[in-house]
Amino acid sequence: MPEVAALIPRLEKLGGQRSVVDAAAGRAPVGLIAASLLGWTRLIVLEQDPDRAASARRAATRLEHCTVDVRVAPVADRTQWPAQPDVVVALHACGPASDDVVDVCIDRRARHLLLVPCCTAHTVRAAALAQALADRHGIPRQPAVRQRFVQAVVDSERTLRLEAGGYQVKVGPLVPPTVTPHNLIWQARWVGSARRMADAAEQLARLAAAV
Repeated sequence: MPEVAALIPRLEKLGGQRSVVDAAAGRAPVGLIAASLLGWTRLIVLEQDPDRAASARRAATRLEHCTVDVRVAPVADRTQWPAQPDVVVALHACGPASDDVVDVCIDRRARHLLLVPCCTAHTVRAAALAQALADRHGIPRQPAVRQRFVQAVVDSERTLRLEAGGYQVKVGPLVPPTVTPHNLIWQARWVGSARRMADAAEQLARLAAAV
């Protein structure tokens, strides 16, 4: 899987970790492969589908040096998250799951977040705002045109929300768009700069008020 292969070097650069969360993990290929290759000692897998979680649990038995805790829960369930995890990784967190991951990372003050959102539907946090802005500014309703605008607003809102929550954020391609159209990665590091947080919060408020 090209996305997993591309994530491993980024995770390696973060150094040795004590607590890692693989969120919206599916069968947890990212977490389990990274734990095997990078020598992680503790991995928490969050997956709401019981069958996928069971598959991850079976695969985890092959790891000898890493304690793997597979939890069947949606990522929005804060009771299933540790306090201040070293790393949170979420590959193809679908729709609103990406927003939930952002919110919980801010709430739990995760040190690092590697987020690769997936599909953008009407249930995504900023989708209604994006559609309202598109209507106000006369963006055509042809899906191939409007969806680009909507996606840009959704991506902007997520970026600003992370920055307002205290993170330094870099956004760029994880893999080429020929692999997947959902190829952008948000790599966020907690820095807690009050000035940057205030600036981002102001930008976020301006975006919300633009309609």
